Amino acid sequence: MADSAASSATHNSPRTWLLTSALSPLAVRLIRQLLAHGDYVVACLPPHEIDHADRSAEFRDLINECKSSRKDREGWKDRIRGIRCDGTVMGSCGAAVAEALQVFGRIDILLCCKSEAVIGTVEELSTTPFTQNLVRDQFETIFFSQVNFIKAALPQLRSQHTGHIIVVSSTGGHIGTPGMSMYTAATWALEGFCDSLAYEIAPFNIKVTIVQPNKEIQSLTNRLIFAPQMMVYEQGVESVPSVREMLTNVLNTHPDTALPPPTTPESIGTTPLSPSSAALEPDVVPGEIFQRYPKLPPGAADKLVMETVHALTAIGGHENPPARHIVGHEGATAVKEKLKTVTEELEDFVEASLSVDIFESELQVEARDGRAPEESPRGPASSTG
Repeated sequence: MADSAASSATHNSPRTWLLTSALSPLAVRLIRQLLAHGDYVVACLPPHEIDHADRSAEFRDLINECKSSRKDREGWKDRIRGIRCDGTVMGSCGAAVAEALQVFGRIDILLCCKSEAVIGTVEELSTTPFTQNLVRDQFETIFFSQVNFIKAALPQLRSQHTGHIIVVSSTGGHIGTPGMSMYTAATWALEGFCDSLAYEIAPFNIKVTIVQPNKEIQSLTNRLIFAPQMMVYEQGVESVPSVREMLTNVLNTHPDTALPPPTTPESIGTTPLSPSSAALEPDVVPGEIFQRYPKLPPGAADKLVMETVHALTAIGGHENPPARHIVGHEGATAVKEKLKTVTEELEDFVEASLSVDIFESELQVEARDGRAPEESPRGPASSTG
């Protein structure tokens, strides 16, 4: 049991982590690192995932490893607690926090790492009640479930007068991606929430860190949900890069996750349709909503997530953690280019605003002196607001 009498957790001492979702390849590898370090782990297990044999296989293997007689795994089983928990239900989050405190006495680090991605253009997500529900589900998963965990943990973190909330986001918190508008929107919402939260809880010595790995790290290690495709958005020579096509290619490398080919008008009679397909617009091809957990080739998951795992173990519980950490050079470069564009747009806005202010001040001077307003390149003065 963790020492609940300690006034605060330092970076090098054993820490108690609560992971809001512990079944992803990233979470499983992180837990292994934490247990090897001597930390304590409360692993929240979403019911729909722990009951999914393929999704939960790695975690179950880890638990068997903890229970083994291996010398280098000694004590692991006593430092991990799995809890079935639905993050979209506030009471379930509160129960998980209470059980964590009962078992380990404290929570040093709350790691918000639940993610999944809805794939579809804005219009594809508007065609039926089923696709419209995907929008709400995306926010329930990425935003509301993590907010529920944070609210449930805050009273304990305040009473400890120490704690660290880490939110695993993605570079999608800075950069929008066509075909992932709802994922981007939910991610931005969570990051905005955390930016405000950080100021509110700083007086209680509670830190907040947003960790942004590359977007594919989260999307390729969690559930992907595909809305039915509209043929007008099928990739063409002049269209934007197709996230749907790229992710489909990854899924199609494994027979268990391969997606069926897009439904065409000629194959409508042989493809299962959504119940409300009769109400679709004329250019909408009826189809099903598909969901998949990607299966990466052996070793690919390690290569994909380990840099993020090392970043989390280094940041978690640190006395002076960063407010935001972008994982990897590529991600940092992409965000830097995005911020550069925003900066240039702001400079253009300032110049335009200055020009308007000068023009308006000239009109005021002319009106005060009784002179007729002069015409400008923008047209007669009377045409301005």
